[in-house]
Order: sequence, then C-alpha cells, then structure tokens
Amino acid sequence: MSHLVQTMAYAGATPWHGLGNRLAEHQPLEVWAEAAGMNWRIEETDVMFRVGTHDLDPIKSFPEQKVLYRSDNGKPLSTVSQRYQVVQPAEILEFVRREVA
Repeated sequence: MSHLVQTMAYAGATPWHGLGNRLAEHQPLEVWAEAAGMNWRIEETDVMFRVGTHDLDPIKSFPEQKVLYRSDNGKPLSTVSQRYQVVQPAEILEFVRREVA
C-alpha cells in the first residue's frame, strides 16, 4: 500500500518503496514529526447539517457524533461517536520512540 503514503520519515536503510524523508538516527521527536508530516493535531467539532437545500435553511447539530479534522489544513479525517478518544500524532510518535529505544 505504498501508493497511499503521503509523507513519512525513516532512519537507516531506505524502505523498499523508496518513499520518505531520510533522517539521521537519534533525532528529537519534533524533527521526526516535521519530516514525517505529523506535526499537526487532531481537532474535533460538532456535526452540523443543513435542513433543506438553500443557504438560509436552518442548520442543526447532531450531538451524538463529532467530526475530527486536521489542525494544519482543516481537512476532515472522520466522523466518530462522542465516546471516541482521540490519539494525537505526537502521542503515536512518542509510543514508537519508547518501543524502539
């Protein structure tokens, strides 16, 4: 599924697909986040919908769900239940750092 890779970083040998930004080993987490394209946060907001097709039709909320979106570009990631617990990209990097250290 390398065709789905948008950005990534690696240290050591080049991955088989040849994609990504090569980093020297033992770089700080902030450097990895920048090189891997993970230097953004997951934000959330209420699900809103328009009742009707005209701009002046009322907008209502759907409180059982929330929209997750990227803080850097506002692009939506998913619609999830209110119970969903967000895991930030930086938290994932920190987990990986602890596991491979």
